[in-house]
Amino acid sequence: MLPLLTESIVLIGLPGCGKSTLGQLLATHYGCPYIDTDRSIESVAGCSLQTVLDRDGVQAMRDLEGRVVASLRVDKPALISTGGSVVYAPSAMQHLQQLGMVIYLRATEATIVQRLGNYSDRGIVRRPEQSLSNVIAERLPLYECYADAVLDVDTLSVVAAKDALIDIINGNRARPA
Repeated sequence: MLPLLTESIVLIGLPGCGKSTLGQLLATHYGCPYIDTDRSIESVAGCSLQTVLDRDGVQAMRDLEGRVVASLRVDKPALISTGGSVVYAPSAMQHLQQLGMVIYLRATEATIVQRLGNYSDRGIVRRPEQSLSNVIAERLPLYECYADAVLDVDTLSVVAAKDALIDIINGNRARPA
């Protein structure tokens, strides 16, 4: 018998920190729906995130992400993986906090660069002149502000990160923010 979630679990963090991979694994573990908000945004936009960024710009992408995530409807507890820039939309983040536990998957810049490689075509919401270091510095306090729990993923395998998240979700481990 699968363990049950009593609330939705929301994963936030930088692109490449493992939100989608771990979200899918946890949804399978708990037998609950999996929602990837990036896919929801692409569905509404009718194109890729990178196309939205290239065509409409950073602010339009942030606005679209905020509207889509703030209007997300969840009928039962789900596992939700967000885009890395969702933290720029307070209304979206407040909505996600009402749905359940928000867990920040924290990774260092070195880990993100290693995992992403060339991030210029990854659909990362950033101003054209903004470096990855600047993106991280700008977002880090926002991730920490909204998180109910933080998991450092740099040295964890996918399986170890999944197990650590299960411990956090099940309350078997402290939930430091």
